[in-house]
Amino acid sequence: MKAAVLTEYNKVEWLDVEKPKCKPGEVLVKVNYGCICGSDQHIHKGEFHPRTSTPMIMGHEFGGVVAEVGEGVSGWDIGDKVAPDPIYWCGHCPACLKGHYPACTSLKLIGIDSNGGFTQYISLPPSMLYKVPAHIPDEHVALAEVLSIGCHAKNRAGLKKDDTVVIWGSGKVGLCILEAVRTVTDNTVFMIDILEPRLAVGLKYYDNIVAINALKENPVERIKKETEGKGVDVAFEAVGHAHEFEGGINPVRGCIQSIVGGGTVCVLGLGNDPAPIVFKELIWKEARIVTSRVSHGEFAEVIDHLKNGRLKPDALISRKMHGSQTQQAFEILENDPENNIKILLDFR
Repeated sequence: MKAAVLTEYNKVEWLDVEKPKCKPGEVLVKVNYGCICGSDQHIHKGEFHPRTSTPMIMGHEFGGVVAEVGEGVSGWDIGDKVAPDPIYWCGHCPACLKGHYPACTSLKLIGIDSNGGFTQYISLPPSMLYKVPAHIPDEHVALAEVLSIGCHAKNRAGLKKDDTVVIWGSGKVGLCILEAVRTVTDNTVFMIDILEPRLAVGLKYYDNIVAINALKENPVERIKKETEGKGVDVAFEAVGHAHEFEGGINPVRGCIQSIVGGGTVCVLGLGNDPAPIVFKELIWKEARIVTSRVSHGEFAEVIDHLKNGRLKPDALISRKMHGSQTQQAFEILENDPENNIKILLDFR
């Protein structure tokens, strides 16, 4: 079989690799589509070393169909459409014992800590698989993982039907949060970014969106103006590494300044730089700040939303390319991030 192999950092090759055997207790999945994540881009450049090493097969966002059922596995049939949850929890650390698996102290992911789904076949335990209705397009199945991150953030923030929202960052994660938010509330959502094409995505696919380019105006002042001085109920930070510019405000602090008294800030960005926060601003509002990482079983929620047409996955897809073009896809994302959100890789 073929796989997109990271043979050295910054270089992916389309190579012949040994097809995995379907082990007892596992299911062999034929991969239809994989999806490049921001983490994959960091891995590609070697920024996850020494957690990752080469050669390796990336890919933790992917979907496919059951090709073979291993000995001792029941409840699965050849041809079943599946979305793999790529997370391994240890099950015995303090977080896992409390049932808070996303905070597992030794959390691992397929495609980062072991070979992943940028290949034609992968063998996985059925506990990692979610069945997907046959009518859901294969392209959308590959987006279940990243959409689950948006749903997890929405759940962590405790979003309610009448809430107004700001999402700082209109990239991959920010747009997934928007998708999740729209399953709960039709109220105003402010989208903030410095790239106009990314801001245009939310406006194209959803109503009641206010797009704010932080290079052109002060987001907090605009939000206060639009909300008659009150602010929003929930603010999500999905920027990560923020680009500093004169007159700009750090996204986390901007979130705090944007919320109403008693509001909630949910931080997802994984940037390494410290975020300057004036806690007095948070304390005066007796507001809540929470964080969100990966997902916590929201695959089932995402699949239900996909089944019932409550999500718009096509909003995330910038282009589709064949698995043999994986290196070119990484180069496109690196050189033209403004016009590319998600690139799907076809492994059929």
